[in-house]
Amino acid sequence: MTVPPLAPYPALRLRRLRQAPWIRDLVRESVLTPADFIWSMVVHEGDGEVPVGSMPGVSRLSVAGCAEAARQARALGIPAIAVFPHIDGAKKDAGGRLAFDPDNVVARAVKAMKDAAPEVGIMCDVALDPFTDHGHDGIIEAGKILNDATIERLVEQGLMQAAAGADILAPSDMMDGRVGALRQALEGAGRQDVMIMSYAAKYASAFYGPYREAIGSGKLGTGTVDNPGDKKTYQMDPANTEEALREVALDIAEGADMVMVKPGMPYLDIARRLVETFRMPTFAFQVSGEYAMIMAAAQNGWLDEERAILESLTAFKRAGCAGIITYFAPRAARLLGA
Repeated sequence: MTVPPLAPYPALRLRRLRQAPWIRDLVRESVLTPADFIWSMVVHEGDGEVPVGSMPGVSRLSVAGCAEAARQARALGIPAIAVFPHIDGAKKDAGGRLAFDPDNVVARAVKAMKDAAPEVGIMCDVALDPFTDHGHDGIIEAGKILNDATIERLVEQGLMQAAAGADILAPSDMMDGRVGALRQALEGAGRQDVMIMSYAAKYASAFYGPYREAIGSGKLGTGTVDNPGDKKTYQMDPANTEEALREVALDIAEGADMVMVKPGMPYLDIARRLVETFRMPTFAFQVSGEYAMIMAAAQNGWLDEERAILESLTAFKRAGCAGIITYFAPRAARLLGA
């Protein structure tokens, strides 16, 4: 982009446009509103709320609590909710079979939220890791994550979620070809209006730790012959950017309606490149580690909590994101005057 020539000082004083709140509001380039948020929440199988120790202010919600949260989202002007499950460890197995049970806690939460506030969109995570006893997103055989066998399970899971009332399926597994398989299955099932937001550029990040506590997936360990110790064979290398472009191009070609970058703040450069390259609705996930860092620093008096929340969220809009998946959604909406 060519920058036009500027008048020399003092004819041009850039501080003129910063001198009062009204003029700062008038010339602001990026505007944050509650309509930019997807509220990330965790549902559990019991009653009441269960605080997540590593995420101050976040609790696992019951199915009834999710329904109430949907009503809150509607009142606050938050357009959508992303729901993730916490599953009793005794119900998990190596194949994650509970993931596609039509009576599992995700299906019940989706139905409850759509009954409570049908105007609020519901997004479901299509992934096996909350349901597997090994914590991986796929089927393991001889120490390897099986791509195609995993996709078969993901398609079953996605179709179940769509039948429960989910508006958006968000495959986060990073298996090759899963977007195309989901899109084909949805078309075949007569659910062509269900949207897909692909975790297209999901990195093998250290910032997911608190989330694993929230959903009870635990740590993967040091790695064994039967269980890889990390997710680096399917999630992306944090050092790569060109690879992100290839991943996104493939998911768009396979039928993704929207794409996502995860984590958010450490990967704003990726978000910007995707927006400029593809001109597709691009979202960022402000993940659990980002939330936890802000809250921990604020509770120690090192950051102004409210300013840090809104500044971090505005950064995603400045990078060109259409919206942000965030645990801060209801708090930020209230700070914005909702």
